Amino acid sequence: MGSYDEITKAYFELLDQHLNELVNGDVLEMLELSQIAEKLNIPHKRLITVIQSIYGNHPCHFYDQRILEKAKDLLRDSDWPVAKIALRLTYDPSNFSKFFKKYTGQTPGQYRSQAQ
Repeated sequence: MGSYDEITKAYFELLDQHLNELVNGDVLEMLELSQIAEKLNIPHKRLITVIQSIYGNHPCHFYDQRILEKAKDLLRDSDWPVAKIALRLTYDPSNFSKFFKKYTGQTPGQYRSQAQ
């Protein structure tokens, strides 16, 4: 895997696959960025360089965004309690609420009420 486009595509596909595995309970721990780079068979620093040069943000920014998208989907489309969603996404429920509110301006419960 060498081109920036190949690396970028593989990174986002791996994020989506990994988050689906977390939600399904197939894996229990969130991958770290270095583990993602390892799975892509590229050095950690190269992954950062590629994503930052194309999108202007660190790969962790997009990881957080994908987690947020998955959380929103679950809040909107499932009847899982917020605590279960948090745990599936490997967050302590109170930290998950802080994370969610930081990016959306709403608590998970407020988002769910508004989305339904």
